[in-house]
Amino acid sequence: MAIAIYFRLDGMTTERYDKILGRLDAAGAAAPAGRLYHAAFGENDGLHVFDVWESQETFDAFGATLMPILTEFGVNPGQPMIAPVHNTMS
Repeated sequence: MAIAIYFRLDGMTTERYDKILGRLDAAGAAAPAGRLYHAAFGENDGLHVFDVWESQETFDAFGATLMPILTEFGVNPGQPMIAPVHNTMS
């Protein structure tokens, strides 16, 4: 079952976000298996992230790469809001 994940990342700047994306790309995880949708939105110093993943397992597998990178940049993602996806439209 697909899941939606929302992170409120207080203090996440666009510059820091872009650097984290660069590190994910270097780690071969810029387009991870199982991620169906990704959006980063908000103001320059308060970006939020919304993802849709195929399953909790695919998100957890990505987290093994993501979390050390977030730690390296001093980002604490806190506790994300996670919920099953009922429907998607594009």
